[in-house]
Amino acid sequence: MKPTVRTLSLQELAVLVDWAAAEGWNPGLEDAAMFQAADPEGFIGAFVGNEMVAAISAVAYGSEFGFIGLYICRPDMRGKGYAKAVWNAGITRLAGRTIGLDGVAEQQANYRRKGFSPTYETIRYSGRKAGPSGRADGLRTVKTELVPDIIAYDAHCFPAPRRAFLQRWLRPPHHGLAAISSRGINGYGVARRCRSGFKIGPLFADDMEIALRLLDGLAGACEGGDLSVDVPATKLDFIAALDAAGFAPTFTTTRMYKGPAPKLGPQRLFGVTTLELG
Repeated sequence: MKPTVRTLSLQELAVLVDWAAAEGWNPGLEDAAMFQAADPEGFIGAFVGNEMVAAISAVAYGSEFGFIGLYICRPDMRGKGYAKAVWNAGITRLAGRTIGLDGVAEQQANYRRKGFSPTYETIRYSGRKAGPSGRADGLRTVKTELVPDIIAYDAHCFPAPRRAFLQRWLRPPHHGLAAISSRGINGYGVARRCRSGFKIGPLFADDMEIALRLLDGLAGACEGGDLSVDVPATKLDFIAALDAAGFAPTFTTTRMYKGPAPKLGPQRLFGVTTLELG
């Protein structure tokens, strides 16, 4: 049966996030509302009758960059072309932009055939820190007055402006911290409570020492819960510090792009915002 393909409501997006939890992706407790803020039209579902059978996120960040994620077909509906229907709709929606995604190993050959090229590997490190270790000085909890400066800093770290998303992502119940020097903001990080533990993302900083201070501060805000952060594999010194702190690799993806890769390199990137939205 040919499905109806359309934009998801917030309630339907919440169902998609539940599907992600069933897949073992451990989404955040507030992800549906937070994600929708990035692009209200960017979440697409295939429906047979009134039942959602497949869905995808195809979030447009302006006219030059977009990101694919949350690509799931309901297990009992696989092999019927419904996943292809939402994939095609998502790619069509982002046409004319560079499109990014984070691909697991078993899907990378498929994405290559669709025109995506690998750029760097990302490794999820998970563990538990008792709290601040003395490096967390010079940090400020993100309040409304800091948001414009963080948005300006984020523009040096992410391939496209994402003001609407950050205005929601930086709000409670998420924990946001900014590192501030006499020259202004030189890093920030956000921790969100997930179905299990907390995920940190983004974790952007001018250097590793600032990233480690932010990590310590966020660990304290998360009250000793398990933490996960998706780190570019090129950050060898930061990974060594995570190893020394008792973190362990648990999951690997590869950032891939269709179209010219963004000019921004991963210099300030110590933790990906989310694997669903980039």
